[in-house]
Parts: sequence; C-alpha cells; structure tokens
Amino acid sequence: MAIAKAERLMNLALCLLGTRRPLSKRELRDSIEAYVEAFGPGNGASGSDDSFNRMFERDKDDLRELGLVIETVESLDGEVGYMARRDSNRLPPITLDAEEAAALGLAAKVWQQARLAGAASGALQKLRAAGLPEDVDPYGSHGALEPRIPVHEAAFEPLMLACRDRRPVVFDYRKATAAHPEQRHVEPWALECWRGHWYLAGWDRDRGAERVFRLSRITGKVRSRGGRYTADVPDVVTVRETVAGWAGEIADRSARIRLRSDAGYPLRAKATSVRELGDGWDELEIPYGHGLDAWLVEFGPDVVVLEPAELRADVVDRLRAVAKG
Repeated sequence: MAIAKAERLMNLALCLLGTRRPLSKRELRDSIEAYVEAFGPGNGASGSDDSFNRMFERDKDDLRELGLVIETVESLDGEVGYMARRDSNRLPPITLDAEEAAALGLAAKVWQQARLAGAASGALQKLRAAGLPEDVDPYGSHGALEPRIPVHEAAFEPLMLACRDRRPVVFDYRKATAAHPEQRHVEPWALECWRGHWYLAGWDRDRGAERVFRLSRITGKVRSRGGRYTADVPDVVTVRETVAGWAGEIADRSARIRLRSDAGYPLRAKATSVRELGDGWDELEIPYGHGLDAWLVEFGPDVVVLEPAELRADVVDRLRAVAKG
C-alpha cells in the first residue's frame, strides 16, 4: 500500500475512533487533510462531490476489510453519519510466547540508523512489556548472525522523509552509462533495499515516467521542492521487480561471452554452460534480460561479448562513455 493512501486510511480511522458522535461525509471531508488537499475549495474538477464520494467509499471499504467496525447512523434530519465505537474495535490482550517475542525483537533491532534508534528502542521496550523476557536473546539461537540493513548513502534520510511527507525533490544522478551526473526532478514514492543496495522509485518529472534510482549514484545533496505531486502514486510500487528486470534477473534471452579463467565468479554462477578455450579464457553462456550490459562493464577487460551483436554494441558504448569521463 502506498504511503499516501496508508496515511489517509489511518487518519480516517483515527477520526472515526475519536469522535463521540457520528460524523457526516461533509465533516470528514473538511477534517481530514488528504481530503481537504484533494477536494477542498479551489481544486476545480478534482474537488467534485462524485470524486470525493468514490474515494470515501473505497477508503471505508478498505478499513472494514482491515477489520475496523464502522457504524452507519442516520440522524434526525436524515443525514447519514459514521463512527467506529472503541468498544467494538478493542483488540484482545496481546500474548506472545518466547519465540514470537524473540522474532519481533529481532525485527526491531535490524535498523541501526541513528534516526530510527529511538523508535526501535521504544519498540523493544513495548515488546518486553508484552512478554519478551529480559533474559531472552532477541536473536534466538543465532545470535552470531546479527542482521543489518546497511544505509551508507547520505541521500537515504532526506529521501525517506520526502517519501513520508510526499514532497518532490531534486538531485544530481549519474547513470551507469554517463560520464557526468544530470539533474533529476522526482516525486518520490518508496525506498527499498535489494541485493545490498538501496533504490528509490518515483515519478521523473523531466521524463514524464516512472523511474527507479540507485541511491549510490546520487551525487550531492537531495533538495526538497514545494508543490504537490503531479502524478498519481500507485497503490503498489514494485521496486524489486523493476530492478530485477533491469539487472537481468528476468531472463528471456541468452548471451555468449569470453571470460578470463580466474575472474567473474558471479557470472559463472549464472552461466548455463562453461567451456575452456585455453590461453586463460573460458566461454560462457548466460541467460539474461534488460541490464546485462551494465553488469558486464563492471568486469572491464576480463569480459568480451561474443553474441548477440546488440549486447556487444551496448557494452562497447558504455565502455566508451566511461573512457570519455
């Protein structure tokens, strides 16, 4: 679920749970920030009653599907109101056995960043109160395998906040094929870690399309920009699937390459066949999709593409771009 929608549903739920009397659609529309921004005065066609009614009905159905009991009450003047009584939505006491509490404790300790340290510490305290004994190792029987989600890029924190607050950003970005960075104006949607690298998915205003950016290729500072988003944020942002496709993980073709005998072990792991050529070279057949050319460039002179011709040309173009830099 996209962050903007999740925040809107959360605000609607809190509003319905916090009221002592049924609230009409009009009152909810004027009370919840997301509704005010989208359908408030001065928004033209986007502020129509029909658009609001459709969104409100979807939000109400989503909350009910998540388990919130929402009552519909008709007032004396015939206006329909909504509320969620606390006694109808109270959860039973949470009980955790040692293994469940340890698993949640492990999850809370994964983050190691200073900005998140306070929240993680508070979560662990709540877990202790919910049943995690003081003498239970939150890593279970695998204490030596302490997990981490590493974040070394300076761009992570400002982009995380921009995703949360729905603020457009601008930054300089260097593509793998470019010698110099280019400025990008982006509406950030989501951050996700894949294979040890962080990626940002969002709407690239300059190109008018969805794009995924690797944080390690962002140079300089990430700067915030005012104004609203110009593109709709999808309910599901498929960062990993997009990156996997670009990285050649979704293979629909096959390539033949020459590889030095003592190099390129990640390539050998993907190969469907390996044949010794002699003179310190091997021939590999590798299934691949979009993005293999960028990966092959990383191996420099240890790799020579034999076929297909278009892959060889792409690798040569990338190498020339690097040489010009």
